[in-house]
Amino acid sequence: MTEQDGDDRCTYILISWGNNVSSIRLHTAIPGPESQRWMQRRNAAIPRGPYHSVPIFIASGEGALLTDVDGNTFLDFAGGLGCLNVGHCAPAVVEALRDQAGQSTHSCFHVTPNVGYVQLAEALNARTPGKFAKRTLLVNSGAEAVENAVKIARAFTKRQAIICFEDAFHGRTLLAMSLTSKTHPYKIGFGPFAPEVYRIPYAYCYRCSYSKTYPSCGVYCAHELEHVFKRVVEADNVAAVIAEPVLGEGGFVAPPREFFQVLQSVCRRHGILFIADEVQTGYGRTGTLFACEQFGIEPDLLTAGKSIAGGLPLASVTGRAEIMDTPVVGGLGGTFGGNPLACAAALAVLETYDQVDLSARSLRIGTIFEETTSDWSRRFSIVGDIRGLGAMRGIEFVTDRQTRAPAKQQTEAIAHACYERGLIVLTAGTLGNVIRLLVPLVATDEQIREGLSVLEAAISSVVPETVEKAAIG
Repeated sequence: MTEQDGDDRCTYILISWGNNVSSIRLHTAIPGPESQRWMQRRNAAIPRGPYHSVPIFIASGEGALLTDVDGNTFLDFAGGLGCLNVGHCAPAVVEALRDQAGQSTHSCFHVTPNVGYVQLAEALNARTPGKFAKRTLLVNSGAEAVENAVKIARAFTKRQAIICFEDAFHGRTLLAMSLTSKTHPYKIGFGPFAPEVYRIPYAYCYRCSYSKTYPSCGVYCAHELEHVFKRVVEADNVAAVIAEPVLGEGGFVAPPREFFQVLQSVCRRHGILFIADEVQTGYGRTGTLFACEQFGIEPDLLTAGKSIAGGLPLASVTGRAEIMDTPVVGGLGGTFGGNPLACAAALAVLETYDQVDLSARSLRIGTIFEETTSDWSRRFSIVGDIRGLGAMRGIEFVTDRQTRAPAKQQTEAIAHACYERGLIVLTAGTLGNVIRLLVPLVATDEQIREGLSVLEAAISSVVPETVEKAAIG
């Protein structure tokens, strides 16, 4: 790689590996001996609760590449669980952190406010969907953003109930965990959960809870919200409906465009706020800065996180000014929310988006994905559904296409076969049978194709028989 500086910095992270040479470089078995040694130390020092998708310890990262403590270089299609849309060690982010660290690392915004907090709030107010006055609160994590959004909604509406969705993931703190759908491992043994939380089916068309088929169903699931008010909880007690525009941990399920339009219409009719949880879908992942833009909706409150600060802990709640201003002075806050370092990183992330147009890059990655996987359903009997928006893509695996029985063990084996070959991927889905792709948006076309080639080889290693071969046999 050649060193570049100045105005070429953002272009550099896109073209550094722009050749046909493999990005993956493996020198040891995976995990290597150094990673194994560190895992032993980890097991002696840390509870068993934290899970590891890949048993390797990272030494460094750049763009879409990770190098472990054994010197192996991997293609990263996980992006720190969606936190690195601008890539590992994005030059603009690193430079901003260096500059800010020499000036101030912390002050607590609620003691002596910092300029970066205000600048970032202004930028988010301008960029989130909706042509109305907005306010932004900065916090530490997506879960904290969700909890604050619910607090604000309850304060504004003077109502208590929150409606969420099956297969949703909103975090691991008590209220966020109550909103999260998947029981194991996220909720097992941690009850009782927060009250006044009601769950309804999402528009998961591949596994419709109502046994209907889109589009002839007329997005029946969205209209069912009115029936929920009659059978489950009265509308006058519902403060907000919260939803991910595309399910994250639930399996990268993208609903029909009309789904959210109907939901928002029902909410408006009953004075219910709509909260869009864009912690994973946000910041260009789906092809627009926020996924709500693709569904033509303007949420009352929007939570963002993960990639907002290039890997530093930061999240936000942005909403209508009159709603956000409801809590009393001192009612919102936190020691580290809007930390100067995190804000500097977040402003550098937005600068990178503006210079490189990573939303367009996300669409390009989605196109490559569609082209590459276009015949996988025909070739591999285990592939049940391929879906997603932009660079937020998922593949659902089944043991039987008629019954759609989940292929959980095979999915885990595919993920294992990927990292043994130098590709880091994540599983997802309530049934544990989805491979999701959260590759940094700065990955080159060659890297995307290389990673998908490894994924294809991993699928073949687990289920080598194709549909055609099975039929011939």
